[in-house]
Amino acid sequence: MKSLTAAQRQHLRSLAHTRQPVVMIGNNGLSATVLKEIELALNSHELIKIKAASNELETRRTWMAEICAGTGASPVQQIGKILVIYRAASKPVIALPV
Repeated sequence: MKSLTAAQRQHLRSLAHTRQPVVMIGNNGLSATVLKEIELALNSHELIKIKAASNELETRRTWMAEICAGTGASPVQQIGKILVIYRAASKPVIALPV
C-alpha cells in the first residue's frame, strides 16, 4: 500500500466525485468473492468507489483496512458508506500530482 500525499488524495477525491460505486459489500460482509471483484475493478479503473452495507462505522473502517492490505491499494476517502481506494496500474492512466 503506497502512501498518498495530501495533494494526491485531493486530486483523487475530485476525480472520484462523479464516479458511481462499482462494487458493493452486502450483508454477508467482506468475502473472498468481494475481494476478487475489487481486484478486478482496480485492474480496470485504478480509482474505484465501494458501497458498504454496514451501518457500523468501525466495521466499514476495518473493511477499508482489509481491502487496502489485501489488494495493495491506498485509501483515498471514506464518507458514510462509500469507500474510495486507488491503486496505480502497471501503465497508469491517472496522473498524480507530485
